[in-house]
Amino acid sequence: MTKKPKKQKRKAPFPSKDEILKYIDESPSGVGKREIARAFKLDVDQKLRLKKLLREMKNEGLLGARGGRSLNITGKLPPVGVLIISGTDTDGEVLARPQNWDGEDEPPTIYMAPERRGQPALGPGDRVLAKLTKTGEDNVYEGRTIRRIGQTQPPVMGLLKVVDGQAMLKPTDRRARGDYLIAPADTLDAADGDLVRAEVLPSKRLGLRHARIIERLGDGEGAASISLIAVHDHGIPTEFSPASLQQADAAGPAKLGKREDLRKTPLVTIDGADARDFDDAVFAEPDPDSNNKGGWHLIVAIADVANYVRPGDALDTDAIERGNSVYFPDRVVPMLPEALSNGWCSLKPNEERPCLAAHMWIGADGHLRRHTFVRGLMKSHARLTYEQAQAARDGNPDDTTRPLLETVIAPLYGAYDALNKARHERGVLELELPERRIVIDDDGKVERVELRDRFDSHKLIEEFMIAANVAAAETLEKKRQPCMYRIHDEPSMEKMEGLHQFLDSVQVPLAKGQVIRASTFNRILERVRDTSSAELVNQVVLRSQSQAEYNPDNIGHFGLALRRYCHFTSPIRRYADLLVHRALIRGLGLGDGGLQDPPPEFAKVGETLSGLERRASGAERSCVDRYTASFLADKVGSVFDGRINGVTRFGLFITLTDSGGDGLVPIRSLGDDYYVHDEARHTLKGRRTGTTYRLGESVEVMLMEADPITGSMIMQILGGGETDGTSAKSKPKSKAKKGSDSKSRPGHKSKSRAGRRKAAKRKK
Repeated sequence: MTKKPKKQKRKAPFPSKDEILKYIDESPSGVGKREIARAFKLDVDQKLRLKKLLREMKNEGLLGARGGRSLNITGKLPPVGVLIISGTDTDGEVLARPQNWDGEDEPPTIYMAPERRGQPALGPGDRVLAKLTKTGEDNVYEGRTIRRIGQTQPPVMGLLKVVDGQAMLKPTDRRARGDYLIAPADTLDAADGDLVRAEVLPSKRLGLRHARIIERLGDGEGAASISLIAVHDHGIPTEFSPASLQQADAAGPAKLGKREDLRKTPLVTIDGADARDFDDAVFAEPDPDSNNKGGWHLIVAIADVANYVRPGDALDTDAIERGNSVYFPDRVVPMLPEALSNGWCSLKPNEERPCLAAHMWIGADGHLRRHTFVRGLMKSHARLTYEQAQAARDGNPDDTTRPLLETVIAPLYGAYDALNKARHERGVLELELPERRIVIDDDGKVERVELRDRFDSHKLIEEFMIAANVAAAETLEKKRQPCMYRIHDEPSMEKMEGLHQFLDSVQVPLAKGQVIRASTFNRILERVRDTSSAELVNQVVLRSQSQAEYNPDNIGHFGLALRRYCHFTSPIRRYADLLVHRALIRGLGLGDGGLQDPPPEFAKVGETLSGLERRASGAERSCVDRYTASFLADKVGSVFDGRINGVTRFGLFITLTDSGGDGLVPIRSLGDDYYVHDEARHTLKGRRTGTTYRLGESVEVMLMEADPITGSMIMQILGGGETDGTSAKSKPKSKAKKGSDSKSRPGHKSKSRAGRRKAAKRKK
């Protein structure tokens, strides 16, 4: 009997490049040649063919190596990878980037999930092994820490508390998770309530971490400690070198010499009532030139700091280390020692001071016709506040302003009216963002938080300063001198796309493809003025803007709609302005104190100054946050009106209407629903209930926690949010009184906790 021939095994179809890429992309774990061959059931010959194909795909840039024998699709992230923490976005979410990236485009955006309870927060430069999950948004991932790699945690600053004989450190950083235990031998004799810096000790056990105090910073429990915390937290230098102090103390009056004598010109300073230094004085008069009818002659005189601070000396070294003065509600950390900042460089009334002055002639339309700079000797004829100047203009002069009303104040406002015409013609970005002021009493405690008044006198000084800054930039260009420009780029394409999507959601048209100018945004803001969307749109337009910076390469100033712009008017408190003064002195041959030859590397200096400016702004904001939390600490349980100023994947940031205090509503407290974050539309929307929380929306909140040490506040939504009708969601009501003096009714807070426990049980 003849044997039937064996049925030959049918070859599996050989996969295409697209099929291989799809398999790698959808695989939950590492994929190599072996896994691909097994998945597509390839035989020996096909495996050889696969090897060649994979090599070809690597050469084409379709595939990259992920470590070991694993492959990944170029431009896509693996399920697990090593990340470097790069910082935070505008909403405070922690961002990371892949340690190794083989794509030609920018790497995907990676948002890190909050760390587990008891773990320190991630900071810039930290390296972690993380699980990576796509979020559903294009090219956006969520990273979840598996373990930290080679972590060397920087020292922690905090408040030392002694509880039942046990020393504990409460960190001042709001991102920190949990306190630290301090052994008796590691306290450095610090006492309860001291502000200290500590080294984190390695710990293999669960529970609280351990630390060792390495520096005592002072008393941390008084109201004055709030700004002290901000200073140390951001590394703001506070001590001047002995050589710098000696140089400042040895300074004295300047002689007239070759300076222009401006002592009889009725220059006046106009500043806030709480101003601590006076570096600019102003004067205006009608231009007598018959060819400039209705025009004005302006003088902006600025303290001649370059007369006292020379390139490379001790004062200069300390000044560049600071970059700028830092202003807190209760104190100033100056860029220059007090002998100069409040002394010889401060334009005090009736005292002779050296200055660098800009003479400017403008037309009736506010356009700058010509200008010249001189080194002069001046004497301020009056120190006015914004309120005084405005009151005089409005017909209510006092003893100081009455003699100046017709000869000084009226011409100043006349020149301002002309400059204001040019401002509107240019189309300067006009955002309506209220500014708050913290008022400190004699004991250093917050007495109240109030809105800063905004008068025409404020705008007058701003327009005079802008004109002088433009004149300085134009002069340096003409004289071919290095200029530290103040540049402001137009919004990026990415931010504009996000703005388009948002404006579509609130039915505000913005045509794509048009040339974007500051006036474009003004038309949007005008369209929503006096509508319920006004504050929301102002916030989103603000977030779409680029950040201004210092740079020797000029690209113009988008927000001010100017082709060239620099900072000239505040050399007491900004090092960039001092560089501009030195460049003018050198370019115009105005004597000693000009730029070095060769001048400094402006590109590196500009980058440094921009970073120091951000450092100072961060310190000022964190100090205001802490003072506000201190003001509200005894009002926990009170109900307030607020507005959503940030929408993130982990919750809502709320700004309280009265105090301006900012706090977080954690997403877990929003109710028994799953909320989806729409980054483009700045919303959180519940999948089941349809309830939507939107940036800029008015809400009612209860204050649950307020921590003056970290400046953090936790809130709970009581009312607000839109419902699309998919569910009749009921919102919690509260009988607590509103306002800064209100207290919650007894039991309200515990009832809230009970409600959260019930919600947790339902989830289980």
